[in-house]
Order: sequence, then structure tokens, then C-alpha cells
Amino acid sequence: MITEYANFCLLCGTPRTDIHHLVFGVAKRKLADQDGLTMPLCESCHRAIHQGKMQTLSKIIGQLAWEKDYLIKEGNFPFKDPNKMARESFRKRYSESFL
Repeated sequence: MITEYANFCLLCGTPRTDIHHLVFGVAKRKLADQDGLTMPLCESCHRAIHQGKMQTLSKIIGQLAWEKDYLIKEGNFPFKDPNKMARESFRKRYSESFL
């Protein structure tokens, strides 16, 4: 999960009823679980994400969180552009880039 406040909706602050996968789709949901790309939501906010234009924003946030984690875990990148490496690694893992 991308927050330590797992019991409250990350968008409105009410008690959490759902877990939203920031990157979703058939196979991507399992990867998002493995990578911790989830966030707590209430039912209303979760529905709003999936019914509106926030789906794209959700995927962008998920990719940025994944890339940040990748850069922290991988550490030193001598002679290479670390941001480009993180972006390419995300693309390989999730078969697309949202950025």
C-alpha cells in the first residue's frame, strides 16, 4: 500500500471500505499487489475513480510510485540515466508506460 493510513480513504478521509489497485487490468492487478501499488478508498471514491477520468491519473500515480521505489532499491547508477532505467523497467514489468 502506498500509504501508512490504511484504514481511511486516501481521497476523502472516511473509513476505508475498498482497496484500489493503482495499476489495474487483468494481469496487472496481481503485479500491483506484489508491488504494493494499492491505496485505501471508500466505496464512493473507488466508484468515482473507475467511472471517470481519474483512471488515467490512478495509473500515472502508480507508475510514479513504482519508479520511485525502483530508484530507492537499485541505488547507484553510474554512467546511466536512472530515471530512464526506472521508466524502462516499469514498461517491461507492466507492458506499457502511462507517462
